[in-house]
Amino acid sequence: MTERVAIFGGVYSNHLALAALLEDAPRRGAARIFCLGDLGAFGPHPDEVFPLLREAQIPVVQGNYDNSVGNNLADCQCGYTDAKDNYFARLSYDYTFANTAPENKTWMRDLPGEIRLNLNGVRVLLCHGSPRRMNEFLWETTTSLAFLERLCQDFEADIIVGTHTGLHWHRALPNGKHFINCGAIGRPANDGRTCVWYALLSIDEKASVTVEFIPLEYDHARLASEMRAENLPPEFVATIETGWWTTCLEVLPMKERARGVF
Repeated sequence: MTERVAIFGGVYSNHLALAALLEDAPRRGAARIFCLGDLGAFGPHPDEVFPLLREAQIPVVQGNYDNSVGNNLADCQCGYTDAKDNYFARLSYDYTFANTAPENKTWMRDLPGEIRLNLNGVRVLLCHGSPRRMNEFLWETTTSLAFLERLCQDFEADIIVGTHTGLHWHRALPNGKHFINCGAIGRPANDGRTCVWYALLSIDEKASVTVEFIPLEYDHARLASEMRAENLPPEFVATIETGWWTTCLEVLPMKERARGVF
């Protein structure tokens, strides 16, 4: 029997996309759903995310945002090095921190750093950035196959699934292992589309692996309206409305940035 799970990350306070995913994934045959963290950031009303996750009993990996907000840290630990990226990260973090209830901060503080699954005998490791570091950026165009193979070996996994970058991609490795970035449901993938993305992972009885990236439509116009009402930066709103990233661009490798318009 094929085992199929849905995996998503980067919620970024987008409660509307989260609600849409919780309806969409079971219709596509996902028996279980997993979240890889970063529940807050970018969007409005971060507290609206938590009831949805709890009611659906979604297992959640702790992301850097969750760790920072949960432990009352001064910044998001996003891993940015450029001043422009950090300027917008600070606006996002300060809003999220101020608008997250104490009980939700405590809940995020205690989330696990990883989740391990066994799907038809295949070892799957769910993390946020990488198994090495919660906020490690692993980009499609700059991460070598040899490095990904070594991660699978060192962390005893056949499949590693992460998020953090906000861009979905998948590599089948020469040693038969896989690395998957499941993308983010909190904002578009810098592709000019207003949809967001999550991953469906299917493993059959012969341990054959199939990865599908699912475009998820949601009421992005409503989200943009809520963001304006909360006085979030117009640059954030523009991304939701156009599908193009306008902020946190300096961290992108050259090829990833060239796919966008900014």
